Amino acid sequence: MARVFIPFALRKLTDGVTEVRVSGGTLREVIDNLEEMYPGTKERIVENDAIKSGLAAVVGEQPTREGLRTKVGEDTEVHFIPHIAGGRAGVPAPSRLRRGPSTGSGCAGGPLRDGVVGPVGGMCAREG
Repeated sequence: MARVFIPFALRKLTDGVTEVRVSGGTLREVIDNLEEMYPGTKERIVENDAIKSGLAAVVGEQPTREGLRTKVGEDTEVHFIPHIAGGRAGVPAPSRLRRGPSTGSGCAGGPLRDGVVGPVGGMCAREG
């Protein structure tokens, strides 16, 4: 049986259960059997006979390439991972970054001057 890890967003349907053993030879069968165990889970995972947009299915160590037809072996881990979106407003585009130390003289740890607004990924972000 596959080990299915339940994402946080579905745990209210599983009474807080985080991992279950589910039978099935394909991802479709695993999801169908998960639905039998916890009604309402399938509609949160599948839409139009495919994994819902905004959700990734990982079978074993690989993201699914065959969708619901993906083979699932005994003791295979299955994860449903929501896509991560967003970011921090105001972070400059890479073209507005210059290489340089991210500490001292105008970046983190020193006064801001010469249009430097702060460190971003080991680089100093410049205004303008």
